Amino acid sequence: MKLSVSHAADSTFEGGGLRGFFEYRDLGITASTGGKVGAHVIRAVPGKHATGEPHRHGLEFQMVYVLKGWVRFWYDGHGEVLLKPGSCVHQPPGIAHREIEHSDDLELIEITLPAEFETEAVSIPT
Repeated sequence: MKLSVSHAADSTFEGGGLRGFFEYRDLGITASTGGKVGAHVIRAVPGKHATGEPHRHGLEFQMVYVLKGWVRFWYDGHGEVLLKPGSCVHQPPGIAHREIEHSDDLELIEITLPAEFETEAVSIPT
């Protein structure tokens, strides 16, 4: 692994990530860890909203920390959870979840192990 320093002014938000209603800013961790860890800032695209499909990720670790705005998730076995500035959630490997809604000004940090992972749609009982 090598040292990685990221400055917000040096990078931009880009679309094309996992969700079309979000933009992503890579924090340089993926390259410095050879793909072992991913870290990025995610922000909402104003006017675009969550589609709410239940899914799960094939990864070892996922953490979300909300910087600004709010987001509401549903987690299998836990129900709805509202995250707001300062909220931190560890999503256990393989937990079924879905985003219900978010504010237009949402910004959060997400850290994953590994950086690249599979996402699988799941059906949930109603």
